[in-house]
Amino acid sequence: MLIRDFIPGEEAELRRVFMSSVHALASDCYTQEQLDAWAPAAYDKQRWADKIIALRPFVATVEGRVTGYADLQESGYIDHFFVSGDFSGRGVGSALMRHIHEVAAKRGLLQLSAHVSLSAEAFFAKHGFLVDERRTVGVTGIPMPNSRTSKEL
Repeated sequence: MLIRDFIPGEEAELRRVFMSSVHALASDCYTQEQLDAWAPAAYDKQRWADKIIALRPFVATVEGRVTGYADLQESGYIDHFFVSGDFSGRGVGSALMRHIHEVAAKRGLLQLSAHVSLSAEAFFAKHGFLVDERRTVGVTGIPMPNSRTSKEL
């Protein structure tokens, strides 16, 4: 497995990972309506590309295949953290999390934070994140419960 920086032009591949992660891994915690609001089949490709370029994510690959991605903002906030559904439980998420911690240490960050789905909460807890607040946000008018988490470094 390799963790590397995002390469412009991979936006569509990261969208595939995002869709797979949401629809395969979060289906036990959310309704189909919620999943479709969070990760709709129809989307603005330019808006998605602009978001990914702005995030500057780290990309996990296995045998050259993109299997996950995650970002770390200058503030210590993790905005996106997704692993392809067909690579769940194979260490991709843990490798990305270790990489985020290494980069955070190099940057001198004192805290990490993320808003995480119900399906990702246990994974983040396993990596030392605590739930600061449970909340419900609206995604295209559909209520979506999630948690604000953080970790002191």
